Amino acid sequence: MLLLLGGAVLVGFGLLRGTAGPAAVPVPVPPSEAASPSPSAAPRTSPSPAPVYRLDGEFPASGPGTWRYAGGRSKVFGSAGGLRRFRVAAETNVADAELAGFTRTVEQTLGDPRSWIGSGERRLQRVAGGSAYDFTILLATGETTRRLCATGYMDTRVDGVSYTSCRLPGRVVINLNRWRLSVPDYVDGGTELSVYRAYVINHEVGHELGRNHEKCPGKGRPAPTMQQQTFGLKGCTANPWPYLDGRRYTGPPV
Repeated sequence: MLLLLGGAVLVGFGLLRGTAGPAAVPVPVPPSEAASPSPSAAPRTSPSPAPVYRLDGEFPASGPGTWRYAGGRSKVFGSAGGLRRFRVAAETNVADAELAGFTRTVEQTLGDPRSWIGSGERRLQRVAGGSAYDFTILLATGETTRRLCATGYMDTRVDGVSYTSCRLPGRVVINLNRWRLSVPDYVDGGTELSVYRAYVINHEVGHELGRNHEKCPGKGRPAPTMQQQTFGLKGCTANPWPYLDGRRYTGPPV
């Protein structure tokens, strides 16, 4: 999330661009289950699920810095432009279900035409852990996020606690703390956790694609995806997408 000041790569974490990383058992990503037809002749309306702004329950604050990769591969997202392949992994002490959900959300986000494929100039595809790839998207515990991002001279801490996510060359590091808890401006404004998750993926992948930070363009307007929305909306409204109405949406450069 913070401006990248250096390009150090942490060899000890086994994630250099183009290398296969440590051996791990791939976690399959189950397909969504089709809804079964109701045996009743009369249709019934199900209540809408309650909105989710943050997740309750315990989760690890630190981990071993080793990774478990999602298995299989996605379809190719986008219809034109060069293909960039990415892997998805979670720290090994993060639950399998968390990795599966993370993988689905990454695919849904990056496969959306409002995401970076909206330019018509690039395609994206998720590949398995042992495949050739261009970058990796990691779901890391807070402490591992801090250690990884520090290799690029970025401090993810707020009040002494690892808070933000970051991007390193060839690595997008998503902080598990934010993945589960979102941020105050989103929660207090009634913006669901799913929106923040799409935002943080698009923001950090945007850095991997060469985009820099931007500012809120005006009170009440959508926040640019490359605005540091994790630190506050600054008068803008929450927005996870770099393309709105089929056009690239930006703000003033920082």
